[in-house]
Amino acid sequence: MPRCIAVDGPAGAGKSTVARAVAAGLGFAYLDTGAMYRALGVWMLGKGENPGDEASASRAAEAMSVNVTFICGVQHTRVNGEDMTGSLRDSMAASAASAVSQWPAVRAAMVRAQRIIVSSGDMVLDGRDIGTVVLPNATLKIYLDAAPAARARRRYEESLASGGSETFESVLEQMLERDARDMERAASPLRAARDAVVVDTTNLSIDEVTAAVLHLYAAKLNETGKGG
Repeated sequence: MPRCIAVDGPAGAGKSTVARAVAAGLGFAYLDTGAMYRALGVWMLGKGENPGDEASASRAAEAMSVNVTFICGVQHTRVNGEDMTGSLRDSMAASAASAVSQWPAVRAAMVRAQRIIVSSGDMVLDGRDIGTVVLPNATLKIYLDAAPAARARRRYEESLASGGSETFESVLEQMLERDARDMERAASPLRAARDAVVVDTTNLSIDEVTAAVLHLYAAKLNETGKGG
């Protein structure tokens, strides 16, 4: 049975970077589940549909074909045959993901797709409902968190590095709004699984967090006697 590590938490906590590093350290595949929601949201926008409209989003999710492939270590996410990878890292994509991910039909469709992908081998997944919904029996569950200002600062610096013009204040405001939507939605709200290890990344480097997760994984294997 494949071994899986679930990494959950709010935006800017370091999930993707840490999950990718942990996967590389263990020789596992890395699945960015957030990219799947971004891809559907951006695909809908491209078709002139509103990701925030439940009926439209539900129809799109129920009819969609979402596929993930890895090319030279880079995840490519396709929706209905269209490679959406190049359009998934700006604020519009983040907003579209937040809007589309609140709907139960969308989340149900994504959970089905993610479970199929995970069945193919050892994997690290990051998202907001991996340990609670997608993989309740994951080998290890991690919940990364950090102070809102620290998370916003990271996203702001990422935006500047990619040529963005958003202010820190606007990034923080958007992040707090997304936190509220993610935590208050009826379908798979953002929360730490009861058996997740919570790691506060506010004052930790990526290398420190990665080392902590690898240590926790090794300890979990020793505890369960699985080894390897």
